[in-house]
Amino acid sequence: MDLGFVGLGLMGRPMVLNLLKAGHSVRVWARREAALAPVVAAGAVACESLAAVAEGATVVFSCVADAPDVAQVADGVAEGAAAGLVFADMSTIAPAAARDIAARLAERGVRMLDAPVSGGEVGAIAGTLTIMVGGDADAFEIARPAFAAMGKSVNRVGESGAGQVAKACNQILTGVGVAAVAEALNFAQKSGVDPARVREALLGGFAYSRILENHGQRMLDRNFKPGFKAWMHQKDMRIVMEEAHQLGLALPAAAVTAQMFNALVGSGMGEDDSIAMLKLLEAMSGGAEA
Repeated sequence: MDLGFVGLGLMGRPMVLNLLKAGHSVRVWARREAALAPVVAAGAVACESLAAVAEGATVVFSCVADAPDVAQVADGVAEGAAAGLVFADMSTIAPAAARDIAARLAERGVRMLDAPVSGGEVGAIAGTLTIMVGGDADAFEIARPAFAAMGKSVNRVGESGAGQVAKACNQILTGVGVAAVAEALNFAQKSGVDPARVREALLGGFAYSRILENHGQRMLDRNFKPGFKAWMHQKDMRIVMEEAHQLGLALPAAAVTAQMFNALVGSGMGEDDSIAMLKLLEAMSGGAEA
């Protein structure tokens, strides 16, 4: 397929590399030359503008920080789009924002899919992302082969905005899960019990989760190198709470977790992985153990 891709950061770069490995041609654009270099070396074609990325493309993907960025990319892509182009945004933004952008693009003959992902940098590199898609069913089928090159689990959840609703649910579960694992390991340590042995015991029971298995081990290793930065999870929890406010929903566990991420970023750890929640709890409990 002839594809376009905008957003060559921690996630986007390996996603483009996997599209190229699958045999797709990919046109790319980025603000920084350094971001372009790795994917151009692998065979992507650098473009001078967002409009040029869309020229001749069947699907254009974006993976950027937040809704204003998506809107800017969408407007630029629409300038070079032929009627029927599929614009698949893989960022995490508010469902309402995704619906608004989709409506504006539809007026210009572009079909939008909101297709946020889960799996972090590791999943992006391995091509095993979970991709949650909202939007037109026919547009989804057009984009499906490209999604398959980037993800192991690809599901259309519903109409426009549904993918972002699914991602918000994902971030509730993962955010609360990271906080819970960090609390448990900090509790074990402060109680004078080896947290590694506690984790091993918990993995065999109903407390098992992939967060306990994967992130729990990284916490024990004190490997806070970002696969998913804390400020990004903070942003996602903000989206969750704003949507809850609009819907009049009580999300007590998510609300506390959102405040913890606020504190984490406010403590200067926004560029660390979200599992730096452990360091925040340690600081709140009198500091880390030697």
